Amino acid sequence: MSLRITFELGPSDLEHFQTIMREARSAAKNLSTEEIIASANALLDEVRLVKAPDFISERLMKLEIMLQMIQDKEWNLPPKEINRILNALAYFSEPEDLIPDHIPGLGFLDDAIMVELVVRELRHEIEAYQDFCTFRNTEEARRRKMGKADHVSREEWIKQRRVALQQRMRRRRRRDRSGRRKGSRSPFSLL
Repeated sequence: MSLRITFELGPSDLEHFQTIMREARSAAKNLSTEEIIASANALLDEVRLVKAPDFISERLMKLEIMLQMIQDKEWNLPPKEINRILNALAYFSEPEDLIPDHIPGLGFLDDAIMVELVVRELRHEIEAYQDFCTFRNTEEARRRKMGKADHVSREEWIKQRRVALQQRMRRRRRRDRSGRRKGSRSPFSLL
């Protein structure tokens, strides 16, 4: 038997999470990329170890795709884009979070909420990267099946797809921003 519980974060709740994210980014500004990545990986390891409730672990596992995005050499995100994702991961490098992680069942709830908000902010980046991974896997399989030499190198077809998807990602992000007043942020903007 399962139980469905939903809740809504209002403007003041979202502002509270924005404040927490700003504080976490400020605290993490002296951390290296490797330290931020290690902190996010440590959180994922801890979630697996304690066997957090599914509704929490499903959300926290979305961190994996963000980590893959910045570590995938073939995706080759420019530094500005990597910094955008690292800013999103900053919260997870903060040892003191809203709900202490050691509280059974609920300790990772604040982390799950923050992941959900960050995933909304990075939806275009995540979607583009997932499309890239799908394309890369499909294209590799297709080329293996063909078995003959191709006139286009792996680096060339990877680059063509990466450039197109990253352009789409930026175009969609600009489109979303242009729907708001200049300088304003969406109600849940964390980045």
